[in-house]
Amino acid sequence: MAEAIKAQKKQVGPAGTGWVVWVFLAPAILAMGLTVFYPLIKGIWFSFTDIDQYSMGNAFEAPSYQFIGLENYKEILFSGDSDLLRVLGQTVLWTVVNVSFHFGLGLMFALLLNHGFKVRSLFRLLLMVPWAVPAYVAAFSWRWMFNGDYGLFNQILQNFHMEPINWLSKPFWAMTAAIATNVWLGYPFMMVSILAGLKTIPGALYEAAMLDGASRFQQFRHITLPMLRPVSLSVILLGFVWTFNMFPVIYLVTKGGPYGSTEILATYAYREAFESWNLAEASTYGVIILSILIVLSTIYSRMTKETRV
Repeated sequence: MAEAIKAQKKQVGPAGTGWVVWVFLAPAILAMGLTVFYPLIKGIWFSFTDIDQYSMGNAFEAPSYQFIGLENYKEILFSGDSDLLRVLGQTVLWTVVNVSFHFGLGLMFALLLNHGFKVRSLFRLLLMVPWAVPAYVAAFSWRWMFNGDYGLFNQILQNFHMEPINWLSKPFWAMTAAIATNVWLGYPFMMVSILAGLKTIPGALYEAAMLDGASRFQQFRHITLPMLRPVSLSVILLGFVWTFNMFPVIYLVTKGGPYGSTEILATYAYREAFESWNLAEASTYGVIILSILIVLSTIYSRMTKETRV
């Protein structure tokens, strides 16, 4: 036993080399500290102050903002003039609809690609195109297609002798346009992840089910869906977090309009910070967004563990 322990220590490396690990980790830790942890702590601190464009300070003037405690949170959470509930409702609607379409389309295309056919490689390449396009490029392209005067979709409607739609001028159609853009951008991730999960399901399970006389739908319900549950829960959680904070699509396609009807919490916080220069309130919204995602992620993780057990 002693000889085995010594041999294992020799494989791990000589004593005193632990500092080497920290040397290699130091650049990553430093980068994370400067780009993630420092801004996070700074933003949380700002949410307890009255900082704005006048009190933030500059190269010639020292900061003059003051600590005000929970006043910003009271104003946002309990004031009758707060837009929190309206924007939060729009954010939840935006997130649920998008993630539902992402998962539904991703599952459908993954099942299709999991079966062999002649042009599967070409079809898979075409389905992966949205994932390769940068979000801001896709947002500008879709905004052009939804243009009320010369956009592609209204041209198609007019060719079928139908009335054009003011896509970006009506609240319902503006939200529809933003959701369509984000669905096109987001389903490839779900498709690839689910397809990878499908490849791990043993074929013997389907063979046994066929011998027992199970139909295709019964195989899908009792084999495919249960076996995909771990992958599905993970990608839905990731999709929820990403979509909840999907700033570029909303901002570049609808700019939060018309009349704030497509605003979500991320774009609302941005406007408060860089258009109204209300940095304290914007920081407070950022902390609220982070808190919501932490709570939902914790609940979802516990549900996932219970499901697996």
